[in-house]
Amino acid sequence: MEPAASAPLACRTPLTAPALADAEAAALAGTLKALAEPNRLKILHRLASAAPDGVCVCDLTDPLGIAQPSVSHHLGVLRRAGLVQRRREASFAYYTLVPGALDRVAALLGERP
Repeated sequence: MEPAASAPLACRTPLTAPALADAEAAALAGTLKALAEPNRLKILHRLASAAPDGVCVCDLTDPLGIAQPSVSHHLGVLRRAGLVQRRREASFAYYTLVPGALDRVAALLGERP
C-alpha cells in the first residue's frame, strides 16, 4: 500500500522590501558593471582616500601599475556610470568621487534587520 500523498507545501517566505523596478534594476546593473573590474575598484579606493580637490590621472598610473591611457579609459567608464566627476585645469584632469554615488549600491546590498 502506498502512503497517502500529502498536500504540497506552499512557499510562504515573507518579503519585506518592495520589488526593484525595472528601470532601477537596469541603472544598478550598469553601476555594478562599471564596478566589476579590479582596476576600477582600485581607482575608486584611491579616490575615496584622496584629498577633496581630486587626483590627477598622472598620479594614478604608478600606484596602479597601468599606463595612462588605461587609467583614462577606466576613469571614463566610472564617469559615464556617474561614480566619478572630472575637473580640468589646463591640460590636467582631476577626478573625485561623486558624493552619494555609491549609496544606491550600498542600500541594495546593505544588511537588513
